[in-house]
Amino acid sequence: MPASPSDSRIFSPLFNSSAMAEIFSDEQFVRCLLEVEGSLARVQGQLGVIPAGAAEQIASQAGTLLVDFDRLRSGTERAGFPVIELVRQLRAHVGNDTADYVHWGATTQDVMDTALVLQIRAAIAVLEPGLKTLIQSLARLADQHRHTLMAGRTHSQQALPIPFGLKVAGWLAPLIRHCERLSQLKPRLLVLQFGGAAGTLAALGKEGIPVRNALSAELELGIPLMSWHTQRDGLAELASWLSLLTGSLGKMAQDVILLAQSEIAEARESSDVARGGSSAMPQKSNPVMSEFILVAHRTNAALLSSMHQALPQEHERGTYGQMEWLALPQMFALTGSALEKAARLGANLVVDADRMRANVAASQGLMLAEAVSYALAPYMGFAAAKKTVSEAARRAAADGRHLLDILREQSQVPLDWESLREEANHLGASEIFIDEVIRSAAQI
Repeated sequence: MPASPSDSRIFSPLFNSSAMAEIFSDEQFVRCLLEVEGSLARVQGQLGVIPAGAAEQIASQAGTLLVDFDRLRSGTERAGFPVIELVRQLRAHVGNDTADYVHWGATTQDVMDTALVLQIRAAIAVLEPGLKTLIQSLARLADQHRHTLMAGRTHSQQALPIPFGLKVAGWLAPLIRHCERLSQLKPRLLVLQFGGAAGTLAALGKEGIPVRNALSAELELGIPLMSWHTQRDGLAELASWLSLLTGSLGKMAQDVILLAQSEIAEARESSDVARGGSSAMPQKSNPVMSEFILVAHRTNAALLSSMHQALPQEHERGTYGQMEWLALPQMFALTGSALEKAARLGANLVVDADRMRANVAASQGLMLAEAVSYALAPYMGFAAAKKTVSEAARRAAADGRHLLDILREQSQVPLDWESLREEANHLGASEIFIDEVIRSAAQI
């Protein structure tokens, strides 16, 4: 088993997406570091902080530097960060006349954090449209099955009849809220880090704030209230969002796993019988996509604690941000993978409406116990009605008879027994709820 399954040639399809693998690769991170260094030089040249010729040379050659990754690895091991060695290589690349102006007024964490924000922005640009596509797919599925009758289950027991469309709407509603949360989160998250050695920009003097503002504009990032070297709440909030998203995807996956159980058999992940095969049992088609969505969430939930542990950092520069390096890219990998799998589920889920109705019928009317209790209540009081129905339910279960047949035999109450007997007449406000969720999804 490799140390990092998300980077494994064998296991990465289970724990990562190709887009996230590219965004959080060494090569892309170094490109982001160099983008920050080049942009810093460019705006400083425009403002006259460093010579314009030196600025243009740094900005252009930052994009052409052939990084010696072996030296970068050695330098990172010595310093704890890659920026020092990368800056050394960039200075050598631009030449002696210009070298001193590379990284002018910045500190390592400025470049590291801003590069990370650039990666995060790219990752969100992948996740957000994927999430919106899944939302629309589930909205269509909910609408398609607004009249597909099934057993609603509480504590894994049959409870009341519901339409399958309501269950899908229940998967969908949190995803809509996650879109809203992301929109609210991005202005707090996608901001520049630029404070210099101790967050004061002292090395740049009166030019510090103009350089900060120009660099924010150059990189198309927001301007924070101040340097956030030891204020990591934005990254922790992002990690919480990733865990929330995979948790909601995990809820959908958990339901699919339960519906796909052989004894239930109301849905399966896709019509591809080869997917999820067993080496020993050829009859099986395991719900592997759903299983790995759940694995992604449970791992994200565990990794989230690391991001929260990294929050309290001492004074003006902390020493525990490295925990973020271990947790956050992995959380993005798992979330990207889970979202891709959920999208395939939403597009390919096979729903067996006949089996759903057969499972409802097999309950022999026991799911109507609440409805008939309320129907009898005006004639005998609710307590007596509930007692009567409870006793009849026990007899129905023991004798294998329909609940309403037993109640009808022992009651002289003039109810519309035939209407009561039809489970589809007891769906409450389900259609209204489905419509509300679909309407909200259409606004995303």
